[in-house]
Amino acid sequence: MDINQGLQEVADLLGLDYCAAADLTPAADFLSDQGGAQVAAFPGAISIGIMMPHAIVDQLPDRLNLAVAMSYESHAYNIINQRLNQATSHIAGFLQRQGYSAMPIAAAEHHDDERICSLISHKLAANLAGFGWIGKSCLLITPEVGPRVRWSTVLTDAALVTHSQRKEERCRDCRECVDACPVGAFTGRAFKQDEPREARYDARKCQEYFRQLVREGKRPVCGMCVYACPFGRS
Repeated sequence: MDINQGLQEVADLLGLDYCAAADLTPAADFLSDQGGAQVAAFPGAISIGIMMPHAIVDQLPDRLNLAVAMSYESHAYNIINQRLNQATSHIAGFLQRQGYSAMPIAAAEHHDDERICSLISHKLAANLAGFGWIGKSCLLITPEVGPRVRWSTVLTDAALVTHSQRKEERCRDCRECVDACPVGAFTGRAFKQDEPREARYDARKCQEYFRQLVREGKRPVCGMCVYACPFGRS
């Protein structure tokens, strides 16, 4: 079986909106620093993505309304993350049956509470797969639907065809996501590979905002940086 064709067939059966291989070597140092030896051991990855429902994301300005918050939390977050986790497990199993090593990485789970990050940046893997660029919100911005996609990753040593050309950054002078953030978590700096995430984004401000919402008896839902991006809004 052609491994690339087989992967696409699996992706189609799983209902994925995005699925492609990425060469991880251009970001080897960053990936090793974040994920350690277990991540650095893999030369490539498969990036997968599922789009969020526009009808739900478009309601986020009214997110303090319980019905809106519950809808987003359920259908644009929890359920999509479950689908992504199921998909990475299926893809890893497919690759293993073909004789390759494969390691699925859970969507939306932190392994480092100090830095508030996962074993691998799913957005960076999607960037290396050619799906989009890293915006001022530190989200992956696709030309088609902006940041309205949730991502996950399968690390692998499979010999897959990769899309090595990363998309050109198109945010330019736009600050919609920066200005929309209720806690000012973004500095407005454009992404630079040699800069730490902290130069652009204070993850602790987001984390504390969610905690404050819980203390107030509200659902910990925001997503305004997702909503505000012009590339996702119709």
